[in-house]
Amino acid sequence: MEVFNLPLETLYLYGLIGSGILTILYVFFADVVHFDGPDFLNPVIIFAFVTIFSASGYLFEKLTLLHYLAILGVSAIIASILVTILNVFILIPLSNAEESLVYKESDLRGRIGTVITAIPADGYGEVMIESISGRIAKPATSFDRVQIDNGTNVLVVDIKDGVLQVSSHQEIEKYLL
Repeated sequence: MEVFNLPLETLYLYGLIGSGILTILYVFFADVVHFDGPDFLNPVIIFAFVTIFSASGYLFEKLTLLHYLAILGVSAIIASILVTILNVFILIPLSNAEESLVYKESDLRGRIGTVITAIPADGYGEVMIESISGRIAKPATSFDRVQIDNGTNVLVVDIKDGVLQVSSHQEIEKYLL
């Protein structure tokens, strides 16, 4: 069958080339043309659907003797299944994971950490702060200008120029005993 005086396999091939080029351009310029809309209108999903649909349609036209409507239906079903798998198992977990690893230095204020490199009274040491997403090691100075030994629990009082200012942290139970 021909559409616009072109064989269907040529249309499928043009669709494959066009969607491949658009996908590559979108990868490079996604931040410039950011799109906020419903999840099913995500450009990655649309480009993946058109690419898979065109590729399977082209292959079926070249390699089988199926009717063009059957090829159209089978290609749409294959593309829908693969795009759903792509969305559920790759895109959704990636979008959720992207935000969980980010922290601001101001979020560290008030947190409790452990000294991993002793902090002299007038110098620098290092503090490890544990969180759900992992561990953060940051340089630190003593807020009270006293030496803090290795392994001591400390409270982050302030942050200046990326350096934590910490104070020794005593738990309230120690004062009650």
